[in-house]
Amino acid sequence: MEFIDYYKILGVSKNASEAEIKKAYRKLARKYHPDLNPGDKEAERRFKEINEANEVLSNPENRKKYDQYGKDWKHAEEFEKAKRQRQSQHAYAGGGGGQSYYSGGFGDGDFSDFFEQMFGGGGSFGGSHRSRRSGMQFKGQDYHAELQLSLTDVFRTHKRTLEVNGKKIRITIPAGVENGQEIIIRGHGGPGMNGGPKGDLYIRFNIVNNTNFKRVKDDLYLDMDLDLYKAVLGGDVTINLLDGKVKLKVKPETQNGTKVKLKGKGFPKYKKEGQFGDLYVTYRIKIPTGLSKKEKELFEQLAKLRA
Repeated sequence: MEFIDYYKILGVSKNASEAEIKKAYRKLARKYHPDLNPGDKEAERRFKEINEANEVLSNPENRKKYDQYGKDWKHAEEFEKAKRQRQSQHAYAGGGGGQSYYSGGFGDGDFSDFFEQMFGGGGSFGGSHRSRRSGMQFKGQDYHAELQLSLTDVFRTHKRTLEVNGKKIRITIPAGVENGQEIIIRGHGGPGMNGGPKGDLYIRFNIVNNTNFKRVKDDLYLDMDLDLYKAVLGGDVTINLLDGKVKLKVKPETQNGTKVKLKGKGFPKYKKEGQFGDLYVTYRIKIPTGLSKKEKELFEQLAKLRA
């Protein structure tokens, strides 16, 4: 398994603080974001590497495991468990038989590397041949992937085809998934060993907002420009929603910053079919510019009337 140096990918030292890691990640993520590099496969590859490095180094627990175990950091618990199992078998040599199940995260290559590294080729568990004789079963390695979607993509439930290790997987993405949310596809990870089950596939969603709305969980927020005349006299305005349009009546003498709630016009609720959050519209009154001489005279007359 090739070793990937996450510190090198982010361009920081091994003693970098959390703030330094966060700053480096944001800078690189902006530089290599697919939206800014359309069709650039190298930028796409770098973006994935940067996200993977940040996922590990920004999490103190994961970073500690990575610093200790390097490329095998995901299997830190398995390493410790295997150590204890080996010590236990030494302590109780000649005990009862039976098949044991080991719920680790190894593929075939990882398994061999691990036991060679931890116990050596001549030890009690020194290689895949000996592991098969021991009857221990090992779960396959879990895979992790990131799927980038737009906000309009996740407004509706839809299907996507992903390619994982050369295999195409058809998945359903429910409406309302959130940025950073992770789902698990059971049995689509690496192959098990010695009859053990396959690993799982973890998919993390990276959702890019391609709308004028701000999303907070199931609710949407929109700042809407309102001309002075309509704010004073009242009238109708039309708002383009993600699935159509809605017409609102503006009350006369509407003040700047007035907020209107449209119940059920927000974002779909995750796995709650037919249920939506709310939409909050805030009016921002625009002062007219480039007034003609006549318009200025009329405003002056109005000012005198209000004096």
